[in-house]
Amino acid sequence: MKFSAERESLLAALQSVIGVVERRQTMPILANLLLSAEQGKLSVTATDLEVELVASAAIKSGADGRLTLPGRKLLDICRSLPEGVTLTATQDGDKMTLKAGKSRFVLATLPAADFPVIDELAQQQVLNLAQADLRRLLDKTHFSMAQQDVRYYLNGMLLETDGKMLRTVATDGHRLALCEMDLPSKGGSQQVIIPRKGVLELQRLLGTEGDVAITIGSNHIRAQIGDVRFTSKLIDGRFPEYSRVIPAAPAKAVIADREVLRSALQRTAILANEKYRGIRLALKKNSLTLQAHNPEQEEAEEQVEVNYIGDELEVGFNVSYLLDALAAVDGNEVEIGVTDGNSSCLVRAPGATSARYVVMPMRL
Repeated sequence: MKFSAERESLLAALQSVIGVVERRQTMPILANLLLSAEQGKLSVTATDLEVELVASAAIKSGADGRLTLPGRKLLDICRSLPEGVTLTATQDGDKMTLKAGKSRFVLATLPAADFPVIDELAQQQVLNLAQADLRRLLDKTHFSMAQQDVRYYLNGMLLETDGKMLRTVATDGHRLALCEMDLPSKGGSQQVIIPRKGVLELQRLLGTEGDVAITIGSNHIRAQIGDVRFTSKLIDGRFPEYSRVIPAAPAKAVIADREVLRSALQRTAILANEKYRGIRLALKKNSLTLQAHNPEQEEAEEQVEVNYIGDELEVGFNVSYLLDALAAVDGNEVEIGVTDGNSSCLVRAPGATSARYVVMPMRL
């Protein structure tokens, strides 16, 4: 195998895929990237057995072939080279020699046959949509995914289509985030759970321009984003019946200035219990009082003017969950729907249905 490539072209491909290469590996081959040179194109593949990324770079190919090289070392070499240089790679047995200007590096290779590659998908559905739309769905819901929960199906995000709408839902059992959009063209109904790492990697790859083609298979999901192909395993499990958790029409609605409320919550949170992060919300006519206490007997209290007409009410919530929901709401105002002191609240932009957030109450 032998090829020459512009530093910038190769560097862009390496940076696109390096996110899935773990620093600590159970299998040495997973620290490597698979390089395939064929007909003037170099494909660079990285995998952690859950997520696979493939990017391509234009090359002047001297001899086609396939091998694997240490991923992070190759990236660091490309990064450290001056701009505009041409990198020449030549294979010699189980070593690869890289030359650029007056620099020369020799890297150890591992056999390409040992590199685990995800097979072709058993295609069930293809969705074509704008990158910005898919990115919005992920951005508005990803923070509610669980981390290392024993209920493994919560350590990811539900991607659901009913033929007309595309919806993302994430929950860790204490809060829930939902965002949905109309599909450009009608399709079939499907529910899949994308693992946490796949969601975060997809977020990193998605831009605001251009389209993305999503292929949903029985065990994998694939997205083609420009020159980068993303493939992730799906979590085999049943996602909770999330629609039961979302309050249909909360009895009482609090309308507040989103930024004013967010600032007040951040100040109150300073003296909240560091472990449980609980704060108390006390509602009266057109007034919301925020209170926090901690084991050191310290207290914080904030009063916020709101639009609220209803009975007096006190309820406790995790302040971090409220802040995450407020950060995701679009617009200057936020609506918090409450029922009573023992029920979850519904956070959204006033009257909005496309993005909704549910936060469970806390006993304080």
